[in-house]
Amino acid sequence: MEVLVASLIAVAGTLLGSVTTYFFQRQTVERAERFARQERLRQERMAVYGAFAGAVTDHRRAVVNLWFQRGAGHDDPGYRAAREECDRLGAALDHARFQVQLIADDAELVALAAQAHIPTNAIPKAVDRDELKTYENQSRDAVGSFVTTASAQILGRTDR
Repeated sequence: MEVLVASLIAVAGTLLGSVTTYFFQRQTVERAERFARQERLRQERMAVYGAFAGAVTDHRRAVVNLWFQRGAGHDDPGYRAAREECDRLGAALDHARFQVQLIADDAELVALAAQAHIPTNAIPKAVDRDELKTYENQSRDAVGSFVTTASAQILGRTDR
């Protein structure tokens, strides 16, 4: 009888150990999967946010170039090339902004992305170089605000 009780205790202990191990392993796997998902999302956000900031910068450069070409006339090949480049980069900027909207879970960040191109769109209205410089600086500041907020989100900081 003692042997039977000892055997039952051994079997029960083994089963309890197996069940406990299973639950701990499952928790570990779930934790690892959650971490991997969060890291993938962080990497994707870094890529999307960086691409957006680059798209705003490239578009601003193209709009400034177009501003300097405006005196050449609409039929000038240089003006047409600058206009085409400006349109192409404007479309790339829209695409990058849509990606930000899709991946960001922060309404403030989405709003900053929507506002970041506004100073650049004002550049064609500049009447002189001083006004052009003002719009360029406003555009840089808007991109800087976006990058600061995006960085805080990516790094998990809330103290912006």
